[in-house]
Amino acid sequence: MTKITFMGAGSTVFAKNIIGDCLLTESLRDAQIALYDIDHERLKDSKMMLDNLNANINDNRAEITAHLGLKNRRSALRGADFVINAVQIGGYEPSTVVDFEIPKKYGLRQTIGDTLGIGGIFRALRTIPVLEGFANDMKVVCPDAWFLNYTNPMSILTGYLLRYCGIKVVGLCHSVQSCVPSLLRDLDLYDKYYPVTWKIAGINHMSWLLDIHKGERDLYPEIKRAAEKKNRAARKKDAPKHHDMVRYEIMKHFGYYNTESSEHTAEYHPYFIKSQYPDMIEEFNIPLDEYPRRCVKQISDWRHQREAVTSNKQLSHTRTKEYGSYIMEAMITDNPCEIGGNVLNNGLIPNLPKEAVVEVPCMVNRNGVQGCYVGNLPLQCAALNMTHINVHLLTIEAAVKHSRDLVYQAAMMDPHTRSELTLDDIRAMCDDLFEAHEKDNMIQEYK
Repeated sequence: MTKITFMGAGSTVFAKNIIGDCLLTESLRDAQIALYDIDHERLKDSKMMLDNLNANINDNRAEITAHLGLKNRRSALRGADFVINAVQIGGYEPSTVVDFEIPKKYGLRQTIGDTLGIGGIFRALRTIPVLEGFANDMKVVCPDAWFLNYTNPMSILTGYLLRYCGIKVVGLCHSVQSCVPSLLRDLDLYDKYYPVTWKIAGINHMSWLLDIHKGERDLYPEIKRAAEKKNRAARKKDAPKHHDMVRYEIMKHFGYYNTESSEHTAEYHPYFIKSQYPDMIEEFNIPLDEYPRRCVKQISDWRHQREAVTSNKQLSHTRTKEYGSYIMEAMITDNPCEIGGNVLNNGLIPNLPKEAVVEVPCMVNRNGVQGCYVGNLPLQCAALNMTHINVHLLTIEAAVKHSRDLVYQAAMMDPHTRSELTLDDIRAMCDDLFEAHEKDNMIQEYK
């Protein structure tokens, strides 16, 4: 019997997507599913919800158990074949609030702050020790399990686990599979051309749409014309805005469309959130403080949705496009599938560092996840990726050595941070963040 362990199962809606997908997958219907969390109420909610789903769509074929707190972590992991990770260490309060409010005092504004930048760095520092604890337990009670990491910052966490923790890991995000369909829909080209073929590679949240064709026809020229026209109209004063203005602007200047949303992309570069050009925020429709605002809404919505989700005896599910169940199915049945996965580079993209985590096409079968050779990225795309990889590698090294100096240097290399703050201000801001997170017991002491 296959065992699937879900770490951070209190993420009820995401647990429904991933585990619901498993309950609809023939090779996984009889799985033993262990739910783990440190929050009793959220764990109970997820267990109730998944029990209903198991009854409604799976004839109760799966065995679902709940495991609460550190003392029960190994029992959740014991004998697992797959470990799904969706933890968020520190949650909205205290940690996300700290990650946004302290930088704001220095004039540094963010939109999401979970992948790069000062928010991404400190999220990594408080998450790495927890994931290392998971890995240490796995090496004892399920040493052959695959760790499917959904937690951000994806590249930093996956890189740390792969390089220093001795377990089998792949990082997963949904931006690759949604990139092309959403782009074509937004430009009113979907009905005209889809399905199409494409090639995507780079790093998580900044992978590049390197090629897009309909048969022999290269669609990029038409896509660029349509995007330029849409952005030109939207940038006019008082004109209606659209949600993807930043990515279209990056494509205009660098030649390629990237996978992650404009709200993320705005804070990944030094070009958009500029204190000396405040009008750009409105011009490019940049949602500052979007992640805290989203957290508040999700907390409020959950109060109203909780009963409907957890106690719904008629609850159903449709299999999503999340990679998790497809990976498990491919490994169990040896019926291969292709995903966009985050793996160590090791030459897959030769003009990026071998120790970097890259997001590339991967083949999955009984042998696990194997990254596919891509070749060199266009030079400008590799250069933009390197501005992120520099931060990834320095943050990983900082976590290994518990070095405050390396944290300073990671922040100093972040494109947005260094475009807005002085070196002295970056150090002072990091010190304030360390003090706040240490006070909340979210980060161990860095010297």
